[in-house]
Amino acid sequence: MPIENERKFVLEDDGTLEARLMTKPGATRHYLKQAYLDASGLRIRSMEGAGRTRHIFTYKRPVDDQMVEIETEIAPVDFDRLWKLRRETLQKARYSWNDGRFHWDVDFFKTDDGRTYFALAEVEMPEGDSVPPPPPAELASHVLLLAPRNDPRFTSKRLADRGHAERLLADVREKGEAA
Repeated sequence: MPIENERKFVLEDDGTLEARLMTKPGATRHYLKQAYLDASGLRIRSMEGAGRTRHIFTYKRPVDDQMVEIETEIAPVDFDRLWKLRRETLQKARYSWNDGRFHWDVDFFKTDDGRTYFALAEVEMPEGDSVPPPPPAELASHVLLLAPRNDPRFTSKRLADRGHAERLLADVREKGEAA
């Protein structure tokens, strides 16, 4: 069964990080448009990058203290049909790369006019690992917080709410932790 084993790092976006990641060797950039269909872990996503657009349907749900994530590509017409059922939506620019046994995604959550309102790095670790690796050099000086494992306040679904994301970021900046 596909088990997601990731840890999240809240990042300080100083306006230069995304530009630096654009030139990172081995990193790919995708623009994501994402929506949640209901409260039970159903999500659709379009990913534009590398000259093509992919449409993905995801089932994601915690089971026995692990996160099961099943993804499959769907036709654009099916994506458009499901988009009509959307609830929470978000847009983000994502930079991804592999680093040995680990996979890194850095997401810049965007407003409709393209401004970043939250930045988050995720490291996907092999199943069974519990301690995340140190952030890569490009990210290290931007890390504000290693989010508590499986903390629902840091899910993309919650961060789609810009007000929630901005309050969370203010708490992290003020207290050095998520209140």
